[in-house]
Amino acid sequence: MSRIEKAISNFEGNCNCAQSVLSSFSTDFGLNKETTLKIATGFGGGMARFGRTCGAVSGSYMVIGLRYGMGSNEEVEMKEKTYEVIQEFSKRFQKIHGSEICKELIGCDLSTSEGREYFNQNELFKKKCFYYVKNAIEILEELL
Repeated sequence: MSRIEKAISNFEGNCNCAQSVLSSFSTDFGLNKETTLKIATGFGGGMARFGRTCGAVSGSYMVIGLRYGMGSNEEVEMKEKTYEVIQEFSKRFQKIHGSEICKELIGCDLSTSEGREYFNQNELFKKKCFYYVKNAIEILEELL
């Protein structure tokens, strides 16, 4: 099963966008699924439904951190490498979608019941969010 297929399967199974992206790479970095899902829980819906940075983007940043990030025993240069790769990821995602902000990407405010109702009634989960998750993984696979 490809990473995209894993992510979409998780996304359809009640995982949020950040969980879906991060969990599709978790075994590559020795993380078990349960821990991965817990780490990414609060990042869905643009940071706990605040509509800020898209969860697929946040999950991607976590993947980049796992690949290039600075641990306690690593060189400071790894922090710079992480920032560099995240900036490139952001540039590519924004080129495709025009934004990284959840509210802008989906056109509603998930922090309100009206926004969630609009999101569900208009099937934005399948019409939009699937593509953000898919594109995030595609970009990650190119960068990593």
